[in-house]
Amino acid sequence: MRDHPKAFQVAREWVQKAENDLKTATHVLTLGEEAPTDTICFHCQQAVEKYLKALLIVRGIKFPRIHDIERLVRFLPVADRPQMTVEEQGALTDYATQTRYPGNYEPITLEEATLAVKLAWRVRDQIRQHLPPEVLQPIKPV
Repeated sequence: MRDHPKAFQVAREWVQKAENDLKTATHVLTLGEEAPTDTICFHCQQAVEKYLKALLIVRGIKFPRIHDIERLVRFLPVADRPQMTVEEQGALTDYATQTRYPGNYEPITLEEATLAVKLAWRVRDQIRQHLPPEVLQPIKPV
């Protein structure tokens, strides 16, 4: 699908969904001590996952339906990979898998949620440098 208009359209949809997740995480963080930190971190993971998938689509790289950030990163050529430690990748993956159900995780501090938002923004900015302008254009409502 590389350089194919359909690929760009699909990637643009992934980017739009990623932007929505990141906006949600950023906005909810403004609640401070009242913020549901698990929700913030979940949306951070979703934003990163969707940006990775958008780039994979643009590069024409097939990937399985997974939420594992580390595995998704490994599908990308080294030059396209966002700068994240293995620990950061693992934490993001845990936010998508462990925080979905009660009793599966330790409470997430506001500081940790703040770091997750910063990480998601950083990854967003790095991946956007590799995406063509056509993919970064907002989708217009019908």
